[in-house]
Amino acid sequence: MERVEHHASFGGWQDVYQHDSISLGCSMKFGVYLPPQVEGGKAPVLYWLSGLTCTEQNFITKASAQRFAAQHGIILVAPDTSPRGEGVADDEAYDLGQGAGFYLNASQAPWSSHFKMYDYVVDELPALIESSLPATDRRSISGHSMGGHGALTIALKNPGRYKSVSAFSPIVAPTQVPWGKKAFAAYLGNDPEAWKQYDTVELIKTAQERLPILVDQGGDDEFLAVQLRPNLLKAACDEVGHPLTLNQRAGYDHSYYFIESFIGDHLAHHAEALS
Repeated sequence: MERVEHHASFGGWQDVYQHDSISLGCSMKFGVYLPPQVEGGKAPVLYWLSGLTCTEQNFITKASAQRFAAQHGIILVAPDTSPRGEGVADDEAYDLGQGAGFYLNASQAPWSSHFKMYDYVVDELPALIESSLPATDRRSISGHSMGGHGALTIALKNPGRYKSVSAFSPIVAPTQVPWGKKAFAAYLGNDPEAWKQYDTVELIKTAQERLPILVDQGGDDEFLAVQLRPNLLKAACDEVGHPLTLNQRAGYDHSYYFIESFIGDHLAHHAEALS
């Protein structure tokens, strides 16, 4: 992998790396924040998954997370949201194709040849991080919107792999909302049963590990009622006794102004689990 950005930040370094991904069959970028503590040894990692239309840049430039990562001694890793490049399938809509990987493994053409973001996030990227950077194998995961969906489903599908999980404004029931239905039909085909493997509300029912979930949701989020529906997550968790902290934040919208307002709480949550 090649380092293509290098910036001093809160005593550590905010970097961006580029590499050729085996899972995705294309060149990928990801952001890495190395806190000052890595000068004395390895540090645990928080993986951040961003939302629709985002790249690796949105989180590292807008979330103000480096300050808290430096305090807690946590490495932050923020991958791009989809495979990229001229040979990668795409769509004119913002919610399908490049920038809209949905953190799943596509099974339908033309998407199946490159859209393997699940494999990339779960296996390829951590292996690269842990072999090439001063990172331990203690991992947590978080994300926003489509990335919140990714963080929750990946944690639920991989018991024991992550020490903690959280999300901002996650798509908790993609099989029941327009964003998810459109993407899943394209990537996974027309059988709704095949969609359930990437649906947080469905996965909660049979989760092998009751890893506590932290969610922050803005009360003035323009996507709240139609696309996000956190009430479905609360009902699913209540039904099976899955631990959930759902903070509904009055006045906040879907933007990174919301994320940077509460990212410190989430870093503290993960730091406690990773320590």
